[in-house]
Amino acid sequence: MLIAHAYEALTPDVVLDALSDLGLAVDGRLMALSSYENRVYQVMLDDDQALVAKFYRPERWSDAQILEEHAFAAELMAEEIPVVGPLVLQGNTLHHFAGFAFSVSPRRGGRMPELDDVEVLEWVGRFIARIHSVGQRQAFATRPILNLQTFAIDSRDWLLEHNMIPLDQQATWTSWCDKAIAIAKDVFAEHPSKMIRLHGDCHPGNILWTPTDQANGGPHFVDLDDARTGPAIQDLWMLISGDRKQQTFQLSVLLDGYEQMRELNRSELALIEPLRTLRLIHYSAWLARRRDDPAFVQHFSWFGSSDYWAGQIHMLEEQCEAMQAPALVL
Repeated sequence: MLIAHAYEALTPDVVLDALSDLGLAVDGRLMALSSYENRVYQVMLDDDQALVAKFYRPERWSDAQILEEHAFAAELMAEEIPVVGPLVLQGNTLHHFAGFAFSVSPRRGGRMPELDDVEVLEWVGRFIARIHSVGQRQAFATRPILNLQTFAIDSRDWLLEHNMIPLDQQATWTSWCDKAIAIAKDVFAEHPSKMIRLHGDCHPGNILWTPTDQANGGPHFVDLDDARTGPAIQDLWMLISGDRKQQTFQLSVLLDGYEQMRELNRSELALIEPLRTLRLIHYSAWLARRRDDPAFVQHFSWFGSSDYWAGQIHMLEEQCEAMQAPALVL
């Protein structure tokens, strides 16, 4: 007998009733927004104001961890850093209805930034530095740390314990995963870094850009759902791509902006490939943990096949090589 996923109970009526319970005059217009982790909806009010309601994935974060995310967003907004944080409604940012935890935020439009534009990339770098200047003031009390144990070792062990890897690929994947973890461990040991509060998932899709001829134009940062403690370079490396020459140029421009506001420990450049490796291993476990989500097959039908794991093995081989190559030098 199949056990229903918790999100199957999150019907449009439940969403609208949850918002009405907060005193919001919803008019019935509801649109699901793209989100693989949580359930996120654009909701229209009677006055045509658009809000965004985020219903958190059950059992992922505790209330205390969600509230730390909200408090971090509030700190950033207090410093006039363009982060989209939750609204305070009835004295709270975190609400509960029908067994779901949720928050409500203003809707902010925009598109992904054109990171091949030097001015845009430098501008983004300045704002990331400002986020980090706030992030280094204090530590998270309940949100997790991004390190070898939490992202790689725990992920590897969970995948193996739950038999997620087909037998024809399991031994080879495990061997390359173990090798990658060992190499990463050596690099992290050689290049210790200060751990600060981060955005945590600062890829181009989580930065929205509005035209600079508009009020408050430029970048604004969304989705602090993965905010955690880690090295500063974590919020920079996902914004660079291409071959070594392209990445070096992009990173130099990012840091031109970043270091106008805050100094980066250049030793952290050596952590880019190890962090990429950790994300690769963690992503497979993230997918596997969500295989019972009713939306999973629609978005990730390719996950779990022998071909998928063969591809992961190939990427781990490449990452072992990349982690042993000289770090980017600026």
